[in-house]
Amino acid sequence: MSGTVLVLGGRSEIGVALARRLVADGRAATVVLAARRADSLGAEAASLGAARVGTVEFDADDVAGHAAVLEQVEREYGAPDVVVVAFGVLGDQQRAETDAEHALAVVHTDYAAQVGVLTRVAARMRERGAGEIVVFSSIAGWRVRRANYVYGSAKAGLDGFATGLADALRGSGVHLTVVRPGFVVGRMTADSGLSPAPLSSTPAQVADAVADGLAQGRDVIWVPGRLRLLAAVMRVLPAAVWRRMPR
Repeated sequence: MSGTVLVLGGRSEIGVALARRLVADGRAATVVLAARRADSLGAEAASLGAARVGTVEFDADDVAGHAAVLEQVEREYGAPDVVVVAFGVLGDQQRAETDAEHALAVVHTDYAAQVGVLTRVAARMRERGAGEIVVFSSIAGWRVRRANYVYGSAKAGLDGFATGLADALRGSGVHLTVVRPGFVVGRMTADSGLSPAPLSSTPAQVADAVADGLAQGRDVIWVPGRLRLLAAVMRVLPAAVWRRMPR
């Protein structure tokens, strides 16, 4: 076993499940979980089965502190071979429609903070000439719906940024994979009181699809794969129909 995986968003069910799968496949020996209150990540760390597990304090919203976190990881665990950017929030759409501060907080976490850390991670990997980056977009950003337009708009921006960054990294030895899952039945959606949507997946199913896609060198991964067909339909629906679509 070899390789180091850094999960930025170390409490993410999908991020932890992906790291666990990479360990099980023999593609990772060391996993570093980065999150706030890193000293309380014991359960996540214990579930990985890695030869070496580390935890690092990481506040995604503290963009100015990202560089120091990445430096700490490299100093204590070596340069990561795979960086999984797995942090994010759903936010409260109804609140965000009248509370500008809340809307800005959602967009900051789901877009601005990700742009910041991805830029830093990509620059470090480009300098080494190697590395894999995994970015979690969403079907919500493919065509933004009225029902969750704040979250969706942030994901749309992230998807565009990540796709452009992936193109910029071609030929550098660094590969970026954009993951576009549909509704994920997990802790985040349950805490928000959301009911599962059609073509839903579990965190484990997303992790399995991503791990398989990484092994194949894929640039974009839809989860489930059938979601790609739905996305094509979504693009051509008339606006009058689209604005009435549920979450």
